[in-house]
Amino acid sequence: MTARTILITGCSSGIGLASARALRARGWRVFATCRQAADAARLRDEGFESWRVDYADEASVAAGATRALELTDGRLDAVFNNGAWAVPGPMEDMPRAAMRAIFEANVFGPQQLSAALIPAMRKAGGGRIVMCSSVLGMVAAPYRGPYNATKFALEGLTDTFRRELQGSGIAMILIAPGPILTPFRRNARAPFERWLKPARATSTHPAEIWDRIERRLYKDKEGGRFDLPPEAVAEKLIRALEARRPAARYFVTTPTYGADLLRRLLPTRVLDRIMGGR
Repeated sequence: MTARTILITGCSSGIGLASARALRARGWRVFATCRQAADAARLRDEGFESWRVDYADEASVAAGATRALELTDGRLDAVFNNGAWAVPGPMEDMPRAAMRAIFEANVFGPQQLSAALIPAMRKAGGGRIVMCSSVLGMVAAPYRGPYNATKFALEGLTDTFRRELQGSGIAMILIAPGPILTPFRRNARAPFERWLKPARATSTHPAEIWDRIERRLYKDKEGGRFDLPPEAVAEKLIRALEARRPAARYFVTTPTYGADLLRRLLPTRVLDRIMGGR
């Protein structure tokens, strides 16, 4: 039997790497792509077929899709749109350049990659496209506005794709993780220092808000009470890929289930008080 095939983005660490390893262990042929060429080389040393796919680079997304289809004779079974990053800070201090950059990476790239692979999946009679959303695509948290916005956009994008693909045999699936033990916070430091830290001196937000943002961003110890390892997301991904009839959404971590319940049950004003930033 020919191994099932999947293209995964953002495999340098965290959820992408855990998912690539878990699926390979189950017999999948995994194309484990990364934003940086050096990380792709490291994964090739680990035995993966790996190359560069940077969502912010339109040419690399197109080339990555073409390469996956060439290696599978046009019969790629699945894609996991996982790569994403964040830039914390007050929205009124957020420069347009930061918003543009994060939407390129977190929304436009996944849309382009999915659209590039759908025609081959239609021709093959089916496939699965999995989007990695977030609890912050369900309930917005203060001072994480750009990431909130991209994940809300990804939710709408995925719902639209799913409805347009009815009858095609292609399943469009969302996985919504909550807090996961990955280098995600550490990776947000460079965007914060580039775009937000210079605004602190003139911001209308008080120093204690900025102190809180920076303490969380730069704290040495990762993780909290409800954090799970990235393998927890990989387990849900396996279920989404291998279930005969996959669900439209899969939640990971207790806070995600809680957020889904709160957003459906509570009035907006009550939810605002619970999630408020002061």
